[in-house]
Amino acid sequence: MNDIQLKAHFIHGLSNKTRLTILELLKLKEMTVNEIVEKSQISQSSISQHLSCLKGCGLVISRQDGKYVYYQIKNNQILTLLKLIDSVVKDSEEDIACCQHHTI
Repeated sequence: MNDIQLKAHFIHGLSNKTRLTILELLKLKEMTVNEIVEKSQISQSSISQHLSCLKGCGLVISRQDGKYVYYQIKNNQILTLLKLIDSVVKDSEEDIACCQHHTI
């Protein structure tokens, strides 16, 4: 993959409401799939599918502890990126609210 393809693949992980919900929850602490399902009220199959995408995009990692798998934000750079996104969205809230998505 070239640089643009890699960037697009990485950003893809941020381009979905369910994945953003998962990331918001994982900003607080590491969680199991069941904990994410409980907090988000999103189906287990959907959460599992989106976690797989987030792992593939390099945004989260997992660790096994007995029968449980815990997911967490991959590193502090990702946390910083998510905080920066929060800041930009807050500063541009009105513009974003007026944004119309057009396909080109």
